[in-house]
Amino acid sequence: MPGQQHKQEVSLDWIRRELDGFGDLEDKHMAIPAGQASLLYIKSVTDAQAISRNIIAPFYEMDQPAAYYSYIANYPGSEETAEGQRALDLLLSGYACIGWQDKLCFFDVLKAETSSIKETITESISQGPSDALGESLAVNLNLVRRRYQSQTLKTEFTVIGNVSKTKVAILYDVDRVNPKVLAELKEKLDSLKLDILQAAGELEKYISSDQLRIFPKTIVTERPDRVVFNLAEGKVALLLDTTGYAIVLPSIFNDFFTAMDDKIHLPFVGRFLKLLRILGVAMTLWLPALYIAFTSYNPEIVRVQVALLIGGSRATVPYPSFVEVILMMLMMEFLTEASLRLPRAIGPTATTVGGLILGQAATAAGLIGNIMIILVSVVAISNFLIPLNLMSFSIRVLKYLFVIAAAVLGLVGVVVCLVGFTMYLCSQRSFGQPYFKLFFLDTLGTAHKKKSGGQ
Repeated sequence: MPGQQHKQEVSLDWIRRELDGFGDLEDKHMAIPAGQASLLYIKSVTDAQAISRNIIAPFYEMDQPAAYYSYIANYPGSEETAEGQRALDLLLSGYACIGWQDKLCFFDVLKAETSSIKETITESISQGPSDALGESLAVNLNLVRRRYQSQTLKTEFTVIGNVSKTKVAILYDVDRVNPKVLAELKEKLDSLKLDILQAAGELEKYISSDQLRIFPKTIVTERPDRVVFNLAEGKVALLLDTTGYAIVLPSIFNDFFTAMDDKIHLPFVGRFLKLLRILGVAMTLWLPALYIAFTSYNPEIVRVQVALLIGGSRATVPYPSFVEVILMMLMMEFLTEASLRLPRAIGPTATTVGGLILGQAATAAGLIGNIMIILVSVVAISNFLIPLNLMSFSIRVLKYLFVIAAAVLGLVGVVVCLVGFTMYLCSQRSFGQPYFKLFFLDTLGTAHKKKSGGQ
């Protein structure tokens, strides 16, 4: 009960029990002939240099622990408290705890990473924080813990890779996480036999149960605010050293269409933007296939004016619509890949100019219809509406299955492919969670339920 917590005597042993499971909790013992003291702090949110300069060095320079404790207690920013929750809050917010005899003092040594933080590149948003995860595991833990200051956020460390020795941090809220998901993840990590691990995408591929899957089942993100948001939903995050991306699991189909500024917009606006992204995915998958079906197989379905318009635009095209669609889609894939691989200084200019020249020349030569140019442009733009790249790449590949089905069976092939696509999504699981459910209903832990019931 809250009242009992305040009356309970706060001690170093009590703090150690409350923070059990914190892999970044440092517990040091300082001793001199005249006495001894204990030092507790969370390494990921505190400044090591400030601790060494303002806490450890003065202890060994002073002869009397009583004088040292008086120095610490009267230092600007320090605080003494007898309340348990207040003591935990201070530690989580970047304070160090100095214990001498039965006294506890909390010293402000917060580390706020700023100089090494870069802005997001692949997940830009219109509002909200723009800082991105870095290549240092300590920096990434600092970014997460500064946003999630709770004693229930546990951190465990493991090493993967016989040669690379990559350090991996497992983050989860012990009161919210599903124990079955956590147990399955640890089992998969323990069973990995790798020599080299250098990227989050590699680890995502290895821990997924279905190696022949079409869609990603975990989120790979560079945004610390997305990591914090998913931790609060009961999910697990993996932070890797030497890479600026985190893995969030389990993830469902709906998660990949959520941008972080959806939470900032008005509810109606946020839902409308998500609907636009889902509509963009539908257009990416269906427009090329429907173009082939209506042009070569089922022109009677559309209005006569539309059928004549399409037929007129293809009057000079010397090959079937299937070949036309495949050629233009491949050309768009070439331009997209070139824009990713070229140097940033010339990439956007080269691909934009190249796309305009090629499209205009192909239309003027009668090799491509005008409507096909519009359709490919719409498909390319709508595919970029997806906030996360892993899902965007999957949709880019999947649209070719719809094109092949339309080329073989026409509109019937599109419908069959759509039904098979839906059945496949409904049959998938992400660490035991139904992949195609609309919302992530997190399963709270037993401890959280008991605590809520007790209060």
